[in-house]
Amino acid sequence: MIDTHAHILNEYYDNIDELVETIKDKNVLYVLNASSNYNEALEIIELSKKYNNFVLPVIGIHPESINEKDKLDDIEKLIKENKVYAIGEIGLDYYWVKDNKEEQKELFIKQIELAKKYNLPIVVHSRDAIQDTFDILKNHKVKGILHAYSGSVEMAREFIKLGYKLGIGGVLTFKNSKLYEVIEQIDLENIVLETDSPYLSPEPFRGKQNNPSNVYYVAKKIAEIKNISVEEVIEKTTKTAIGFFDI
Repeated sequence: MIDTHAHILNEYYDNIDELVETIKDKNVLYVLNASSNYNEALEIIELSKKYNNFVLPVIGIHPESINEKDKLDDIEKLIKENKVYAIGEIGLDYYWVKDNKEEQKELFIKQIELAKKYNLPIVVHSRDAIQDTFDILKNHKVKGILHAYSGSVEMAREFIKLGYKLGIGGVLTFKNSKLYEVIEQIDLENIVLETDSPYLSPEPFRGKQNNPSNVYYVAKKIAEIKNISVEEVIEKTTKTAIGFFDI
């Protein structure tokens, strides 16, 4: 299995050495490790070296870190000097702050341009901003993952037409999850697995710290919904992730 979105950082985990061994023992091939700011990007690059490219760097500036917009040159320097698999986690978040929408859009677009320049996919965060996210992605041709997808089936189809995959995590396993219909109607080839560790633990671990080995429970739920084997879900989503991130 591949966890296409996690935040494996010392801030969240007491013993990353132990965590990495646990994840490997649970049949996880790779973890795409995403930053929210420049300091996290630095740590993520170092972790990828330490663990021999098991945790793969995805670096960028999250919309909640808008105060770091002047760090884009530093992010670019990291991309030039290291093997990076995507630009992320980038995008729009209108949940907490709504008075800086234009500033968020500007930062998002600049990072999309960076992805184009280095021929990298993007990992997109979109919270309470689905239409603006879509409008920007429609106008800037680049491939990517819609991290923690939470929109409608119709919107999912529109993003897929643009060349995007849907990142599906633990929220799918929650009772009354609105994602059920999306999974039911969207082809498995357009889905990748993720955990968003240390957040959004799936049932039966909801409320506890998440880790990438729990990606199995996401695969299991997709298999139930689609009435196929969990092995098929794992095989196809792994193949998609490997091709998409050029691993």
